[in-house]
Amino acid sequence: MTEDQIRKILSQYKNGSLSEAEVLHRLRSLPFEDLGFANVDHHRSLRQGFPEVIFGAGKTVDQVAKIVEAMYKHDHNILVTRTTPEHFRRIKQIAREAEYHETARAITVQKEHTIHGKGTVMVISAGTSDMPVAEEALVTLGVMGNKVESLYDVGVAGLNRLLDRRDQLNSARVLIVVAGMEGALPSVVGGLVAVPVIAVPTSIGYGASFNGVAALLGMLNSCASNVTVVNIDNGFGAAIVASLINRQ
Repeated sequence: MTEDQIRKILSQYKNGSLSEAEVLHRLRSLPFEDLGFANVDHHRSLRQGFPEVIFGAGKTVDQVAKIVEAMYKHDHNILVTRTTPEHFRRIKQIAREAEYHETARAITVQKEHTIHGKGTVMVISAGTSDMPVAEEALVTLGVMGNKVESLYDVGVAGLNRLLDRRDQLNSARVLIVVAGMEGALPSVVGGLVAVPVIAVPTSIGYGASFNGVAALLGMLNSCASNVTVVNIDNGFGAAIVASLINRQ
């Protein structure tokens, strides 16, 4: 439940269109709703500015569906990450407006389309193989109310592809840079711009990349002072941080 929704409820109570019992019924699920196997945090929008996000991996279709149903009744924007087509088919029965983002492996149910960010967040990927993580960030940014742009397959093996888009880089308020292999791209981007760069290592690469550990360590050791790093393959986490920065 958002601040605007609570203001609307209070206004309706004040003008007599909602009774005290109806107001209590609508607010009863704050701060959370116990489903037995999960506690749905309906209060998170008030605390953090965006609703709870459902991590789909490891949850059954029924579990995800019941959480979505609980959130849907409260008019939340809903994001489910790391999902499957089976999850989507069930959620589509609950919310007709649900969308499945195949590359990102994410499901969205977007009731509010307000832009909350002050500028554009750009998502950059080093290679095409990094796109699933980049797309997870892009979808998350959209649900959280940001203007977004993407720039894919501009890794350090062909820097001319990146340097040709310097005007685009400089127009963004926050950049998310997704890279596997040796993870060098965020340092390069960080040296070209004067805004925060959030680096996302991916598990893409040959044996010595150690499923993203090499990229993670490379990014943590970046000599570009405006680069910060999230966990391996965590496009979602990068997008949340970028959203918070973009709202300030």
